[in-house]
Amino acid sequence: MTNTSHPRPRNLGEVEQLVMDYVWSHGPSTSEECREALASTRPMKDSTIRTVLRRLEEKGYVTHSVDGRTFIYQASDARQNVAVRAVRGIIDRFCGGSAEMLVLGMVDNAVLNQKQLERLARKIAERKQEGEKS
Repeated sequence: MTNTSHPRPRNLGEVEQLVMDYVWSHGPSTSEECREALASTRPMKDSTIRTVLRRLEEKGYVTHSVDGRTFIYQASDARQNVAVRAVRGIIDRFCGGSAEMLVLGMVDNAVLNQKQLERLARKIAERKQEGEKS
C-alpha cells in the first residue's frame, strides 16, 4: 500500500546522495553551504549544486524557502522515514511483500553484527509486550 503523502523514494544519484547526506546531517542549508561542505570530496560549480537541489526538490526529497534572494533547502522527511519507504519498495519487489523474508535473510547472511542483533531482539520483545497489553 503506497502512502500518497509520502511517495516511494525515487533513486538518488551519487551526487544527490551526497547532498542529501549533508542536508540530513546539517539541517536547512543554502546551495553555497552544500557546495562548500562537499568541495573537499566532490568539487562542483554553484550552478551544478543548484541543479542537484532543484532535482532533489522535483523528486520530493527537499523543499525550499526563500530568505531575500537566497534559497534555503531542507529535507522533506527524516532520513529514517525515507529509508523505511525505500526498504518497503525492496520488500515488495524482491521479497514478495514479506518483511520477515528480508530480516531472516539479513540474519542468515550475517548482515547484522551482534550489537545490531541485540537491538533488534530488544525491539521485537518491546513490540510483543505492546501487543500483549492491547
